[in-house]
Amino acid sequence: MTDAVLSHADAQRTVQAIASVQLPDGRIPWVAGGRTDPWNMVEAAMALDAGGRHEAAARAYGWLARRQEAHGGWYAYYDHTGVVDATLDTNISAYIAVGVWHHWLTTGDERFRDRLWPVVDRAIAHVVEHQQPTGEIAWRADDPADGALLTGSSSVHASLRCAIALAETLESPRPEWDVALVLLADAIANREPSFLDKSRWAMDWYYPVLGGVLTGDAAIARIEERWDAFVVEGLGVRCVSDRPWITAAETCELALALNAVGDSDRARALVEWAQFLRHHDGSYWCGMNFEGERFDDPGEYFTADQPTWNSAAVVLANAVLSGDVATVAVFAPDAVLTELS
Repeated sequence: MTDAVLSHADAQRTVQAIASVQLPDGRIPWVAGGRTDPWNMVEAAMALDAGGRHEAAARAYGWLARRQEAHGGWYAYYDHTGVVDATLDTNISAYIAVGVWHHWLTTGDERFRDRLWPVVDRAIAHVVEHQQPTGEIAWRADDPADGALLTGSSSVHASLRCAIALAETLESPRPEWDVALVLLADAIANREPSFLDKSRWAMDWYYPVLGGVLTGDAAIARIEERWDAFVVEGLGVRCVSDRPWITAAETCELALALNAVGDSDRARALVEWAQFLRHHDGSYWCGMNFEGERFDDPGEYFTADQPTWNSAAVVLANAVLSGDVATVAVFAPDAVLTELS
């Protein structure tokens, strides 16, 4: 563990930038007036918890609980009119387990845990229904034949670990989840060709580590294998290997993965590099196109937005670097099942 990159005051400004976008009903859009997807909303709620905004985070989970479908999942995108994309992404539906576990570790709020447990239970049951015989999770519950995504299944692995940990605190074991976790980990670690080929995307590179599947030497080997393809020294992580697009979220997610395998020095360096994307209000530009330009003239941002989930990734990476116990427990696979005092 090492020191945080952001001062407490700067971290709080970023958390406030996220909180300022939250609506009275609890929903957290990407940007003010924009759409919401449940995965990124959970990430934003986790940043609120990491910043001490526990009531605001609880309101976000309350919104998700009210919008859960009868089958246990959520649709891909919502706005003020309701559902705007009815795709049923299993990874999106599973991630609430990570957020609820993080909130519980952060607050110890038993009433919240007990209220949200049925929501998590239904969500994970829905996702596990779409596990294939070879272990991977179909990425679309509404079209399982469309295949499985390595990033999505790796994230589901993290969600399953958190759901199992939450179940243990309630003495409500779900042995079928334990089986699903083992099968899923085996598919990710040993049968990567079973997944749709998205290898040009950075997330497919580091998510088997971030999701807790690969640890130790195997995790380090995977990170080293494509480091030069995705990491631009002094700037951060490319979204895709063949485009000059640096993104704050991918940069800070890789930092989380590095920290989980004990490489806190490079994790801290990545979060430091991401600071050139910091907006004056404490939020972070999504990323930039660095073609032909570097620090002296960083070129054009490839997005004009500072999405809440993007800023949340910075907050969470900074939290693990600072040693925040709950956030470390979520993102460090050896700690997530440890009972914390």
